[in-house]
Amino acid sequence: MADPADTEVNEEIGFKPLYAQVRERLMRRLVSGEWMPGMLLPSEIELARQLSVSQGTVRKALDSMTADNLVIRRQGRGTYVAEPEESRILFQFFRLTPDNGAASFPDSRVVSTGHAKPTHTEIENLRLAEGEQVFRIERIRMLSDQPILIETITLPASRFPDFDHLTIIPNNLYRLYSERWGITIGSAEERLKAIAASSRDAKRLGCNEGEALLLISRVAKDLEERPVELRWSRCISRDIHYAVNLR
Repeated sequence: MADPADTEVNEEIGFKPLYAQVRERLMRRLVSGEWMPGMLLPSEIELARQLSVSQGTVRKALDSMTADNLVIRRQGRGTYVAEPEESRILFQFFRLTPDNGAASFPDSRVVSTGHAKPTHTEIENLRLAEGEQVFRIERIRMLSDQPILIETITLPASRFPDFDHLTIIPNNLYRLYSERWGITIGSAEERLKAIAASSRDAKRLGCNEGEALLLISRVAKDLEERPVELRWSRCISRDIHYAVNLR
């Protein structure tokens, strides 16, 4: 039987199922920084009391957030805000798997960093304002010490002030975004295309110039669906593949 509370309408949010309205209200707490990564959330009963809805409606909203890897339920301990270092979050955004082995997360080595004037593609994908600069990172990523891809990461400089002051750029950038600038990556759009290795990429990846590479372009977005990162990954595909589960 449907929860009677699900027929309620909150005019502030709009005409949506009540659990979706509750999800949006909970999401605001993530966006505002009221709920930080790793934080234990109030109980379903307490949230229901705060929001004046049924416990079942809160549970349905949290189920939706769990499915999107925004919160994590731990049996007997409660519901927590997902941390970017959690393996499930890492592999939500890293889909390359060795042909003959289990999935593992790659190490990285930074090649170069610096501010730059954005290209037209960067302006379009990151929705940059006129005159806004970007910060670019180029790094090589490795599995078992073997280079598998080289990636160029572009960030809006206005959203990541003092990035160039970092003495060490960690492997897990999404955790860095969250902890230092309060920016949580909630979703990403990717496109895949086959390209030939340039002489520059071939030298850094240890492959032949002209060898087939997989180009993955990604626009990562925050919890408010604003683009915050443009990433181009050129991947050697001879021993790895791109894996995704369709449900």
